[in-house]
Amino acid sequence: MSQLNNLIKEVESIKEQLTDHPLYANLKHMDDLHKFMEEHIFAVWDFMSLLKALQNHVTCTQVPWRPNEAPTLARFVNEIVLGEECDLNEVGEIKSHFEMYLDAMDQIQADTTGIRAFLASINQNKSIDDSIKENKVSAVAANFLKFTFSVIESNKPHLIASAFTFGREDLIPDMFIGMVKHLSQSENVDCSKLIYYLQRHIEVDGDEHGPLSLELVERLCGEDDEKWKEATAVAKQAMQTRIELWNGINEIIAA
Repeated sequence: MSQLNNLIKEVESIKEQLTDHPLYANLKHMDDLHKFMEEHIFAVWDFMSLLKALQNHVTCTQVPWRPNEAPTLARFVNEIVLGEECDLNEVGEIKSHFEMYLDAMDQIQADTTGIRAFLASINQNKSIDDSIKENKVSAVAANFLKFTFSVIESNKPHLIASAFTFGREDLIPDMFIGMVKHLSQSENVDCSKLIYYLQRHIEVDGDEHGPLSLELVERLCGEDDEKWKEATAVAKQAMQTRIELWNGINEIIAA
């Protein structure tokens, strides 16, 4: 069995916990969806920092430019950046997926003041920790952010790729879309922007991105046993951190 297959097998049980998490069944009312999105938006935001860190390592973002040794992987990462940072929304406007998510929150009147205040601090070049403290980001979201940036700050491409591949893939089941549609019908609220975001998110991941993201991990770890060991540990941590985020949001909703 290859090193990659070993890694995939190692995280199977953790992935099952995410797929079957009770949070999905507990999103029963529009107020529950508000609470979910108000916390989850931080994970939508920090995904782009993880992706940009990966782009810095896998592609050439420096001047003078240098040709890439793995152009297939460079194209893969650049395609994801294009799709996430400059996609078309439901009316054909160019927007990032983060901005689409914010628009979806505004449409259903979820509170965006927390994430907007946090971003205002980031725009003032304040650190992640200072921005979290100044804006009283919930412990649930703060822990998720801190883990993401600890991986980025490791400056190890194989760890960033592992967190990206195993911590961000297939984490919103199809049933979530069905739940949103049901809520919009039962409570007579227009959730069209959120439904579009979810459908688009699944589309751009697609069948191609999954295999290529696995190849990215495989290429960056190579034949180095220590890198595979580290990548496996980070993959587990990334998925466990997501479970903790879901647990925390579930507790907020229950409260």
